[in-house]
Amino acid sequence: MSGTEDKSRIVIRNVYYMLTYAFRFLEQTKYEKAASARFENAENLLAAILAIGVAQQIKQGLHREYVEKHETMPVIRGKLDLPATIRNRIRRNPKAACEFDELLEDSLHNRVLKTTMKALLRTAGVEQAQKTDLKKNLVFFDGVGELPELKIPRNRLRFERNNRNYKMLIHICEMILKGMVQTTDRGECRLAQFEEKNMPWVYENFILEYYRRTRPDLNPAHTQVRWDFQGEVAGREQIPDMKTDITLRKDGKTLIIDAKYYGHILKASRQNAQKKLPSANLYQIFAYVKNMDREATGNVSGLLLYAKTNELDVPKCKCNIGGNQIEAKTLDLDCDFEVIKRQLDEIAIDIFGPLPAGNA
Repeated sequence: MSGTEDKSRIVIRNVYYMLTYAFRFLEQTKYEKAASARFENAENLLAAILAIGVAQQIKQGLHREYVEKHETMPVIRGKLDLPATIRNRIRRNPKAACEFDELLEDSLHNRVLKTTMKALLRTAGVEQAQKTDLKKNLVFFDGVGELPELKIPRNRLRFERNNRNYKMLIHICEMILKGMVQTTDRGECRLAQFEEKNMPWVYENFILEYYRRTRPDLNPAHTQVRWDFQGEVAGREQIPDMKTDITLRKDGKTLIIDAKYYGHILKASRQNAQKKLPSANLYQIFAYVKNMDREATGNVSGLLLYAKTNELDVPKCKCNIGGNQIEAKTLDLDCDFEVIKRQLDEIAIDIFGPLPAGNA
């Protein structure tokens, strides 16, 4: 998303509901406080969600993992470090140098939480009520270190059954830290353009998870689309993969939804003042549809679903290209959430019909 004057307005509470679907954890009772509160900005909402989530994790027990320790001790523990022990004896130190693993709360997962909470305490846009809750949580992180920078080392994080609740918390932390901008020498921060940096991901996953929850009969999923190659392919490894944002399937029909979150949608070209859809978006959805509909059945449709902006000209087109339906429209997020749900329901009904009565 780019630009500032025509950005899509989103009711802050709708951001919470979108996160509810995107993460699937926020619907739990413990988050009702965040759902019912009024927030002036998304930063406060994220701070409140993180404070509540971390507090709940503290009650369940912070994740612990084995950390390798090297210590000089009067008795042997773990593995004896013989060279270091000999050096101690030469210095007339009778203690043994030992190497051992100790189960500690100073895990990378907890370091991410602590670093993010402390960064929020330095953020001017976060209200005192949220900062107070964060400070209460930090009391339990005394034995936990911090990240060297406001960046999460994703490749080093592992999620298993005993720490799966951390997955949502780490996602929230990542959304916060990606938007952090240090504004003073004292380390004060602010969250810069939360929507620009985070909302495209939230928007796409919200739509996918909404259909997973409300229309399981459509088998919503990300789908890998295979290129319809003919004959031998030279340099195949250089051809990019195609993966849909959302694919819905039922009774031989398929709808591919490409979720787009931009500040400006329709653009005028230099040759023509008439505003048009971004050509790359149209080419992309067309490629998905035609390569998935290998048998040219016409049963695969494509939809460019843009988050509605404040612009007067918005996408509203529907046509048949080469036997397949291609449509571009907007989803209005600046309204009651029930209206948002109705818009998404109508998209599915238009192609597949309503959810069977027995499954409603």
